[in-house]
Amino acid sequence: MTRIRDVVQMALSTGYLTVDAENQLRQLLAQTYEQEDFNAFMSLQEAAMSGKVRQESRERLKYLAVQKLHSQTVEKLRSLSCENLTASK
Repeated sequence: MTRIRDVVQMALSTGYLTVDAENQLRQLLAQTYEQEDFNAFMSLQEAAMSGKVRQESRERLKYLAVQKLHSQTVEKLRSLSCENLTASK
């Protein structure tokens, strides 16, 4: 059976926490675990906060936010372009 410390070790060694690993940690944390697992999880939290471990879920959110901002900017530029064409006639 996979333990919290095993999932944490993989994330710490790769510097990356996947969405699947995050979900696995949620499931494991909902069960009974040992102090060593808790300590490992806290180490992962510290590594993520300090930037030593990147989180796929956060990167996805940033990507989606940038995409949304890009779409809004393109739409605004189209709108302004149409207004300028109408005003010049």
